[in-house]
Amino acid sequence: MRALRNLGEMVWFQWDELRYAAALIGTALYLTLHPRSWTKAGRDLFANQILSVGVEPILFVCLLAGFVGFSVVVQLAFWTGKAGQSQLLGPLLVAVVARELGPVLTNIVVIVRSSSAMATELGVLKIKGDVALLEKQALDPFLHLVLPRVLGVAVSTLCLTIIFILVALAGGFFFGAWLGMTSRDEWFFTNSVLHALHPRDMVSILAKSILPALFTSASCCIAGLGVGGAVTDIPRATQRALTRSIAGLFVISAVVSLLTYL
Repeated sequence: MRALRNLGEMVWFQWDELRYAAALIGTALYLTLHPRSWTKAGRDLFANQILSVGVEPILFVCLLAGFVGFSVVVQLAFWTGKAGQSQLLGPLLVAVVARELGPVLTNIVVIVRSSSAMATELGVLKIKGDVALLEKQALDPFLHLVLPRVLGVAVSTLCLTIIFILVALAGGFFFGAWLGMTSRDEWFFTNSVLHALHPRDMVSILAKSILPALFTSASCCIAGLGVGGAVTDIPRATQRALTRSIAGLFVISAVVSLLTYL
């Protein structure tokens, strides 16, 4: 009975966290449409978030995308050529790189680079009393600390995902052409990919890029601002945020795939 009680408490706790994250995301998206919600401090923090999350890792994302594109295109070109189905290269690339690997790997990069830092930063601000100071000054901590981070991570992840997909496809084509495993006609390669890209694929890419990023940033904000008064609470909060972000990424990606393609 104790095990069942502990399991029930854990499930109920996770459900509360999920509802809290959903409410935070909904509030952030609602306030985004109101210009008065964007204070000067919020705009500056949003710009810094774009710089740290969306600009600084571009080189790493491009290198990762080039490696993935080379591996995937060469493997697909080899096996489709063996099967005499070279026309399937475009649809397979869209299915593997654009639908799945691009959004998932980009979100993983963002989570690894930014989630711990975000939760730790907010935890330090909470312990130092900066959050309480904002409240004493009649300033909304949500507008100054949460809103810019949530939207900054979402916009940065979407842009990095697009960069990842483009670099992966371009890198795969050039490596494959150089090795003689794919056609050297770039127009044929481009047309095969574009013809395989359907509107629902675009919806899937957008959803798999933005929704996990929103959940990640919301989880980090909740964990960071939820620490107590001890510095030792920060590592535990950071670990919870990282774990929830990774789990949320794969759950959201699976749900989006089911809703989009089944």
